Amino acid sequence: DDEKPRHKPFKDYEPGYVHIDIKHLPRMPDEQQKRYLYVAIDRATRWVYLEIRSSQSAKDARAFMKQVEEKAPFKIQTVLTDNGKSFTDRFTRAGERKPSGRHPFDQECQAHDIEHRLIKPGKPQTNGMVERFNGRISDVLATRRYASGEDLEQTLKRYTWLYNHHIPQKALHHQSPIAMMKEWQTKRPDLFTRRVVNHTGPDI
Repeated sequence: DDEKPRHKPFKDYEPGYVHIDIKHLPRMPDEQQKRYLYVAIDRATRWVYLEIRSSQSAKDARAFMKQVEEKAPFKIQTVLTDNGKSFTDRFTRAGERKPSGRHPFDQECQAHDIEHRLIKPGKPQTNGMVERFNGRISDVLATRRYASGEDLEQTLKRYTWLYNHHIPQKALHHQSPIAMMKEWQTKRPDLFTRRVVNHTGPDI
């Protein structure tokens, strides 16, 4: 399983190691263009934050990263993404090169002292946790027909709220991400920037 520590510093397995990914969404009857689902998931607690955006631009990726920093109750230490243009300019047709330091997503990470790691090309399973969450999202999308983009967005927000607050995760000894975060906060309050709270309903 890709989640087992392999001689990695323990820090990677504390809250604050966040995987980020972009998923294409099906176009809704009332939409003129495709939209994209941005997903952030914390490795240690499985806490998820997502947003629907209209492009995969570096500007949108940076704006999403800002939101993740704002919404996460813990300090983000490390971000793991794929090598797509949304996230980095380290890969060109000719191969890998040094980051220019000018890519908006990299700049956002640098501004907050966040290490930006990349998945090795051709190894998407490194991001297996996000892939599995995206599988759950695909199931949600397949359960019914959505009347509009707004309808789809509300459903995804409701699902995320349920997932974070109520769905027990096997990897978390059958606790929900929020319960796991609370446990971590008791043990390691220094990793958190604010108190973890139960929201009574989806943040819609």
